Amino acid sequence: MPAARHPGRVTFQPALPLAELRATRSSIKWRRWPDDVLPLFVAEMDFGIAPEITAAVTQALHAGDTGYLDNPGPLAPAFADFARTSWGWDVEPSWVHLATDVTVGIVEALRLVVPRVGGRVVITTPVYNPFWEMVGETGAEAVEVPLVEASGFTLDLAGIEDAFRAGAHAMVLCNPHNPTGRAHSRASLEALAALAAQYDVFIASDEVHATLVHPGTVFTPFAPIAAAAGTRSATVTSASKGWNLAAMKCAVVVAGDPATAELLNRLPEELAARTSLLGLHANVAAFGATDWRDAALEQIVANVALLESELASHAPSVRIVRPDCGYLVWVDFRETGLGDDPARVLRETGRLALNSGPTFGAPGRGFARLNVACDPSTIVEAVRRIAATLA
Repeated sequence: MPAARHPGRVTFQPALPLAELRATRSSIKWRRWPDDVLPLFVAEMDFGIAPEITAAVTQALHAGDTGYLDNPGPLAPAFADFARTSWGWDVEPSWVHLATDVTVGIVEALRLVVPRVGGRVVITTPVYNPFWEMVGETGAEAVEVPLVEASGFTLDLAGIEDAFRAGAHAMVLCNPHNPTGRAHSRASLEALAALAAQYDVFIASDEVHATLVHPGTVFTPFAPIAAAAGTRSATVTSASKGWNLAAMKCAVVVAGDPATAELLNRLPEELAARTSLLGLHANVAAFGATDWRDAALEQIVANVALLESELASHAPSVRIVRPDCGYLVWVDFRETGLGDDPARVLRETGRLALNSGPTFGAPGRGFARLNVACDPSTIVEAVRRIAATLA
């Protein structure tokens, strides 16, 4: 267990035993599959919650502070301080809006810029599979531009320009990218911003995994680059991934430029009212709980290395795409003979639940996504099941 950052106070609780997780947690991670299936699919941590968050939510409950919201209140300056300290991004607090979660924030931002009929939104596959549904909610068509695997899953800027030239109205940027874990380079983002400005394409940037940047990686938020290029953009993010707060239902939608700041003032009033006040308290506390986050990240990075090592020893035909951020690992099974959807075989034969690669788009064939926010012993057992399936 990583050392507590404050003497006498534990800031990070390591992963609970599997039996205890099954007995005490009721999310889909622990209820979707039978108990003999080891679940490493959905983006949920097996760690305990940061004590600062527990205290903030408990205090709100004791005070009966369980009503409705109409603005981000203390969350706007809390996020602005975190963004400035973490990434050097100067966020204007008045440009911060609430959303129920990241997916809802993206949908509502897109609704403001995409025509109800004939809209076209670019996505970069393989990509977080709800993106298709999110684009569909706006009535638009998803235009797929695959990442360039040969250069390390980078943005295909030529393909993106073709899609922009053909009449795309918006693009959903995934930065850091899910499922590859890639933090797009500053040069790529600058080129993207220039193209978006040239073709007047709005960029909605999903940056929810940016709170978990691995050592040696520099994460570049898109908004400052977009503003410098004259590109309209909104960033949607939350503490949900970095601090395991999906159930808290609170995210922020942040304008990247004055024009978008004015645009976001047209977001539905109910968007804030549908956001959880307890979630707001949890997010405010989370953005100050960096000791806990750092300790969790230390365990995650160690688990990525352990996964790579165990696979090299016991299933060398399986390789990983080492992530720059987050705890989701894109695993390449193409040399194993498990077919286009190795996750299905691993679940049925190996009793191991991973995310199905093809659900992230056609470039996901032969891949699966694996969650390493767990106890190291769980990683070892997962590889044992992979090796047994291949054998």
